[in-house]
Amino acid sequence: MTTILIADDEPALHELYSAFLTMNGHNIVANAYDGNEAVKIFGSMNTPPEIVIMDHRMPNKNGIEATKELREINSDVKIILASADDLIKDSALEAGACRFMLKPFNVMDLLTETEALIRA
Repeated sequence: MTTILIADDEPALHELYSAFLTMNGHNIVANAYDGNEAVKIFGSMNTPPEIVIMDHRMPNKNGIEATKELREINSDVKIILASADDLIKDSALEAGACRFMLKPFNVMDLLTETEALIRA
């Protein structure tokens, strides 16, 4: 069972991702609704999640900045950065994201990417 933190400012996406990933055997251990909260929660966890699903456009701190900070806390964390802006893909990967997903995407694709990172 993979542990996952979801960071997205859309509560409906938290519900969708959580329901689908949980149904497929994964464990959502934390939810953050902006970049600052994601960094704070991640940094306070005794056992960090194996994967972070990170939105790009969020209040207080965007996903790229939050990704950089998470990687400073734990360089082994695997981050999937998602955005409706394809132009930030290179920046997301340079910041430390392992995968970039263009929104909107099918939740089956999210499951595929999550499970690919587990095997990596």
